[in-house]
Amino acid sequence: MATDPNQIPTSQSDADQIAKQKPSVLLEDDDELRKVFERFDANGDGKISITELDAVLTSLTLKSAIPLEELRSVMDDLDSDKDGYINIEEFAAFCKKPMASDEAGAAELRDAFDLYDQDRNGLISQSELHLVLNRLGISCSKEDCQKMINSVDSDGDGNVNFEEFRKMMTDNSKSKAAKQNGTAAAAP
Repeated sequence: MATDPNQIPTSQSDADQIAKQKPSVLLEDDDELRKVFERFDANGDGKISITELDAVLTSLTLKSAIPLEELRSVMDDLDSDKDGYINIEEFAAFCKKPMASDEAGAAELRDAFDLYDQDRNGLISQSELHLVLNRLGISCSKEDCQKMINSVDSDGDGNVNFEEFRKMMTDNSKSKAAKQNGTAAAAP
């Protein structure tokens, strides 16, 4: 056990990519974003510390610990004012920025998908979506989760595969960009 309160025990890697991905398209809503931020901000001081970040990411990834160097990398990426904490504005800026369409964006998208695909079978089920959203502090019934899945489930199997997830995320980014530019998004 580490004696330094800022020292997080290191073990498994690959959480860096998971931590850098978008938590959810649901976080475009300011109320939902604030709820998720408050879930991360366990002590309620209005900022996310590296310890709080570790606790939530460990919960989401089902790992025993996130390596300290990966946590620091995430903090460096999100902490734009470099005060050592992530405030609500920094958190919102991360959650609301459009997904990239390049290779790095594709890797982020895969990491986001993998966060929800808890059993690694290539599909996001209603129960997996429900579990992850609840861990993020978003109250959602299983029925609501199934409705979300049905809205993007183009093959009718009751789950979301990676291609359906990619389409949903990229369509969402196009719609968001169009709203910011004051134009309608082009239909695919």
